[in-house]
Amino acid sequence: IEMVGGFQPVVLGNPKIKIETTDSSLYFNGVDDGLVLPLIPIEGWQQFTIEVKFKPAGDGPVAPRFIHFEDTLFNRGTIELRLTPDGQWYLDAFLRNGKTGKGLALIDSTKLHPADKWYWAAMVYDGKKIYSYVNGQKELEEAFDMPPFTAGKISLGVRLNKVNWFKGQISEIRFHPEVLNRDKLQRFALAKGK
Repeated sequence: IEMVGGFQPVVLGNPKIKIETTDSSLYFNGVDDGLVLPLIPIEGWQQFTIEVKFKPAGDGPVAPRFIHFEDTLFNRGTIELRLTPDGQWYLDAFLRNGKTGKGLALIDSTKLHPADKWYWAAMVYDGKKIYSYVNGQKELEEAFDMPPFTAGKISLGVRLNKVNWFKGQISEIRFHPEVLNRDKLQRFALAKGK
């Protein structure tokens, strides 16, 4: 694991590099694999878009957090999923305002996707609302008051407090200091009829 932005990540367990065709990714085992970086890439941003390319394993833990960031004022964000017994998943994009103590989870158990496939998910905050997307398709949106994040940490493959481990692969994460419109979000083509 190389340095990122001048910071050496703390490696938990033994995440492995996997190569499929010409793409590489980090594989997390769902038990004790994770990475922690002493920074939040969106620190100070009034608006942001976070995109992640990932492949969740259908036999992983039920409620994994595969991206978790928290600052010194207890502002927090997570990109999570919930696995169903029949090998599907649904997205949970969560923000918590540390000052008010209020949080908002964009989650809908009817918006299901098959596990063991590659996806792009996105969390977007425009200064007034939070939005969630899967493969460029908006799933949910809701108004929420969220201050800019201060200095803090981000973890991949697990929550910062080392619970809710993720089993699967993460290939890429992109942080943008702006709201990306739907047509600019990364996506995989959906199968016909979807």
